[in-house]
Amino acid sequence: MSILTIIILAGLVLLAVIFGASLIGTFNKLVTLKNRYQNAFAQIEVQLKRRYDLIPNMVEVAKGYMSHERETLEAVIQARNMAAGGLEQAAANPGDAAAIQGLASAEGVLTGTLGRLFALAEAYPDLKANQNMMQVSEELRSTENKVAFARQAFNDSVTTYNTYKQRFPAVMVAGMFGHGQDATLLEFDSEAIAEAPQISFE
Repeated sequence: MSILTIIILAGLVLLAVIFGASLIGTFNKLVTLKNRYQNAFAQIEVQLKRRYDLIPNMVEVAKGYMSHERETLEAVIQARNMAAGGLEQAAANPGDAAAIQGLASAEGVLTGTLGRLFALAEAYPDLKANQNMMQVSEELRSTENKVAFARQAFNDSVTTYNTYKQRFPAVMVAGMFGHGQDATLLEFDSEAIAEAPQISFE
């Protein structure tokens, strides 16, 4: 074997090692970034579940004062159940655009029905003065803020993931490793959660 052949073979082996190391590094980074945005979505899930747990309590308190507003109260519970179903689907695959958009849409409906409930509650001074209603409303307001914070963290993680996989060399191999689709940002309709319903039961 000539020295030239040995040099060429050594060069090819070196290139193969560099390419393999780059491939492994890209794969590991894609997995890490995907796990980060999935973990960030888990934080949204925790806060939204807390929100969904508070809503029936609020409706129960309101029922005692607003019994003839049954349609609105039922609409709130129905919207809450739809949003909980949307959350379940999105939590199963936070990278699925349809599931994330379904959750965002359901949250928009829920926020709209809550807004109507709060508007109606303004006409019931005894309800506004009820300690249970004030406590649940305060917890709901605090949870809305936590949802907004968790959503921002999720969107930041999704943006980092999408940016990395669209850059070279990841763009060349992302599809081969199951990272072909971009993850979807969670944008609530009309910033539903970011602009929480104004609750004034003080």
